[in-house]
Amino acid sequence: MPENLQSHLRYPEDLFTIQAKQYLRYHMTDVRVFFNQEDVWQIPQEIFDGAQQLMEPYYVTMPLPGATESEYLLIQPFNPTSKDNMIAWMAVRNDPENYGELVVYELPKQELVFGPLQVESRIDQEPSISQQFSLWDQGGSNVIRGNLLVIPLNNSFLYVEPVYLKADTSALPELKRVIVATDTRIAMETSLDRALAALLLETPGEIAVEEGDNTAVPTTPAVPSAPLDASVEELIASANAHFEAAQAAQRSGDWATYGTELDALQSDLARLMELTGESE
Repeated sequence: MPENLQSHLRYPEDLFTIQAKQYLRYHMTDVRVFFNQEDVWQIPQEIFDGAQQLMEPYYVTMPLPGATESEYLLIQPFNPTSKDNMIAWMAVRNDPENYGELVVYELPKQELVFGPLQVESRIDQEPSISQQFSLWDQGGSNVIRGNLLVIPLNNSFLYVEPVYLKADTSALPELKRVIVATDTRIAMETSLDRALAALLLETPGEIAVEEGDNTAVPTTPAVPSAPLDASVEELIASANAHFEAAQAAQRSGDWATYGTELDALQSDLARLMELTGESE
């Protein structure tokens, strides 16, 4: 295959989905456990556009656990049957030298790792977020919660979900908020960098409502926060810059730059988690 085509290789999502569904049962290697079906997994549920649906696999650029180099992966989380916590995740490698190799990472059963639907429930139960959603609904806008991404970072996970608004008079939804969460914190802001700052630095305040939202959010006094560490500020700014550069590269079809910027974004996020103690 010509080298200029190798960088565009993507493992087929449909084939990966079939393999992931087979692995829900055939990951069991103990004959007794398999015969009794004691450890069957399932594909998690997520909330998309107001309704539950099976979580679809998604592409990310990140290093596998224990690796130093980022690579292009297709990922699918798993839950135990009839439970919503996450028990494992599968990835298929897309880079030419390892194309098609499947890897699975099982999580310690004695530790609770939030699954996608549990994170969605935490979002619903966050008073400031549910209040904003209600105000948008009352203003005649349709709130569309996009696909939830579960991103492995060192020894923890970062959950990211975009929120779109679609007005009755508009045919296209508009990105309005980004929700980010860890196992202990959750935040919603107008951009990824602001959401990361609110999440990692616990800087509470009012929920911003842009002009044109036609809603007014009751205000609460903001609690003064400690000055941001310079290195954390720089990492947040860097993460946002790489995110915007990746988006621009995606729009222009420059996939080499897109991958490079996602690598840099992943590195910044991992470092942020370390500095704020979220990777422990």
